[in-house]
Amino acid sequence: MKVDRAILFVTLFVVPGVVLAQQAKTLNQTGQGEAAAPEQGETKPKDPFAGLEFRSIGPAFISGRIVSIAVDPANRAHYYIAAASGGVWKTMNDGATWTPVFDKEGSYSIGTVALDPKNPAVVWVGTGENNSQRSVGYGDGVYRSDDAGKTWKNMGRSTRSTSRAF
Repeated sequence: MKVDRAILFVTLFVVPGVVLAQQAKTLNQTGQGEAAAPEQGETKPKDPFAGLEFRSIGPAFISGRIVSIAVDPANRAHYYIAAASGGVWKTMNDGATWTPVFDKEGSYSIGTVALDPKNPAVVWVGTGENNSQRSVGYGDGVYRSDDAGKTWKNMGRSTRSTSRAF
């Protein structure tokens, strides 16, 4: 699936490369980690990351654990991702830019996101991290948006206990 490969590529290669380039640039600006000066007559190799600038492309680091992807069946460039402890993000341009759409709701911890296949403006979000990794994020119910993530309504909570003994 195109979406899975794109997110995997960005997570494994682009984000670490941009972060490393930014760290190298910072080290060189502080005078630490500079390479030895080239011998006379030699040219200094060009930095392959020189043209890159650090920018936010969506969730990353610990909160960037993607737990669910929902793709608009009518337009595969429009999709939502759910981050385990980083909210819900939306792209309308096949991942070039991301917009957080769940920041004002009662839970930052997300378990799943789904679109209504007959009406992709209807988005469902199940809160509560379902793949805990060194942190536990609890949810506060299932949410529904009828306007593609602009507004949300909490549709209710589970009556099942979610507490665990550690």
